[in-house]
Amino acid sequence: MSFFSRFRKPTPKKEDLARVSVNLFDDQFLRRLETLSLTSRRANAGVRRGERRSRKKGSGVEFADHRPYAPGDDIRFLDIGVYQRFGKLLLRLFEEEEDLSLYFLVDTSASMAAHNSSKLNQAAKITAALAYVALASLDRVSVLTLNSQIATRLPPTRGKARAFRVLRFLSEMSASGQTDLSQALKAFVAQNRRRGLAILLTDLYDPQGFEAGLNVLRFNKFDVVVLHLVDRLDAEPNLRGDLRLVDSETQEEREVSVTPQLMYKLQEEVERRQEEIERFCASRGVLHIRVDAQAPFDEVVLKVLRAGGLLR
Repeated sequence: MSFFSRFRKPTPKKEDLARVSVNLFDDQFLRRLETLSLTSRRANAGVRRGERRSRKKGSGVEFADHRPYAPGDDIRFLDIGVYQRFGKLLLRLFEEEEDLSLYFLVDTSASMAAHNSSKLNQAAKITAALAYVALASLDRVSVLTLNSQIATRLPPTRGKARAFRVLRFLSEMSASGQTDLSQALKAFVAQNRRRGLAILLTDLYDPQGFEAGLNVLRFNKFDVVVLHLVDRLDAEPNLRGDLRLVDSETQEEREVSVTPQLMYKLQEEVERRQEEIERFCASRGVLHIRVDAQAPFDEVVLKVLRAGGLLR
């Protein structure tokens, strides 16, 4: 973990920096979002039929395959054409169109409020955009905020008319508390038995290690996407001289002398950590997308996420 990712100069208005503000999108941008769709690499069972093709075979309208007839099967699905030509009793199988359950898990620990809440604001905007796309596709959307536990939640909702409910929820987010992804995500999987696509928006600064939290989702059969929020100031903080810094999450204080040599080592550590995260996610089939917290929102949504494979 970067030393300066959580240690900051004391500020008398920390509570003002820890809140998020999400602006409603204009009509033109909303129309652009409607043309996008989320993709999930794993088929997920849906309660209602939506607009997403599933690998589950059922009574939909899209032909998928044949299988041999067995006593008790519904004879309405017998392929009469195959029987007339080859004398074989085969059942026609169809792909169902199903809704996908999407869980947006937003890290709202105190470290997300660093640098004037750049990470928290970017996370809120990305969540708003992806949730809008999902709702327009008739998917089921839930939003939860996490630190060392589940802080707040927006229950599952469906339909584009619910988009402003999501925006209101996101606009009320604030960053506080310590990070413990493993503990928070254990509570999440215990409360959400229906599996789906879990999109984790976080800076991955967890003293216990980010690996345990991601493994909780993986081992419980969620399709995991990590949107890793980074700010260049984590590696290049505007700090010089002898300083007293305070951990934003634990309030631990440290005296430190910021020198050019220390800044160089900090940048090396940030790069090493990034490589470690990418290796871990790649080796375990977790989609990892690095998101610049300072990048323009349009660029992040329409370029970074599309290039990463989350949007098409």
